[in-house]
Formats: sequence, C-alpha cells, structure tokens
Amino acid sequence: MAITTLSSREFNQGASRAKKAAKLGPVFITDRGRPAHVLLTIEEYRKVTGKGESIADLLAMPEAAEIEFEFPRLDGIFFYPADFS
Repeated sequence: MAITTLSSREFNQGASRAKKAAKLGPVFITDRGRPAHVLLTIEEYRKVTGKGESIADLLAMPEAAEIEFEFPRLDGIFFYPADFS
C-alpha cells in the first residue's frame, strides 16, 4: 500500500492525481505541513468503517436488473388458518 502526501495547494491543483493515488493507498492532505485530511476510495472507507453496502444501495445499482437470481422454492405449510372460535 502506497501512502501519498499532498499539500492543500497540490490537492486543489491536481484532484485527479489525488484520486489516482487513492487507488494505491491513502492520500494525506496537509495544511501548513500538518496532516488535515485523508482521501480514500469508497472501498477502503467501507473496510475502515466496517460498513458494507446497504440493501438500498445494492437495489439502486443500474446493473442490478442484469443480476440473475432465482428464489428458492419452499415446501411445506407456512401459514395456518386463523381460529376465530
């Protein structure tokens, strides 16, 4: 994992460079020589925070319509008529 450090000025002038560097590892952005921010890819952020994608995020994916999924067949009685006696 590569760690990149950019000054705020370098980050502002080359955001695309920072995004490319974030694919290889965290990008530290400094203000007056001190680390102030960290840029991560969304995948790395989710690893760090322990948050995966929510079901809403997954269903909102445009490619979700192309995912083949077959619901399993359930055998047996799963409901009983209500007894109103």
